[in-house]
Amino acid sequence: MIITTTPTIEGKKIIAYKGIVFGEVISGVNFIKDFAAGLSNFFGGRSGSYEGELIEAREAALREMEKRAASLGANAVVGIDVDYEVLGQGGNMLMVTASGTAVVVE
Repeated sequence: MIITTTPTIEGKKIIAYKGIVFGEVISGVNFIKDFAAGLSNFFGGRSGSYEGELIEAREAALREMEKRAASLGANAVVGIDVDYEVLGQGGNMLMVTASGTAVVVE
C-alpha cells in the first residue's frame, strides 16, 4: 500500500475515494524511561528511550491506519497527517494519531 503526505501520487490516478481513515496509539512511558530521559535532560543530549517510544508509536499508528484503509478496499492513503499529544496526569502518556484519505489508484 502506498502512503503519502501529498494529496496525489505521481504517475497514479485516483479512481475512487473510500473515506478518511485513522490510526491511534496511546503509549505509556514507564519509570525507567523517565529516569533515563531525566539523565539526558540533566547532562544534555538526546533521550534514546523517548525517541524509541515515539518512533514505535508513530509506526504503530501508521500500520493501524493502513489496516483500516485496506479494510475499505483502498490500495493507497493520501494526505497523511501525524499528530502527537501528551496525556495523563503527569504527562506520562503519549498519543499518536495518523489520519489520511483512503483511495484506490490505478
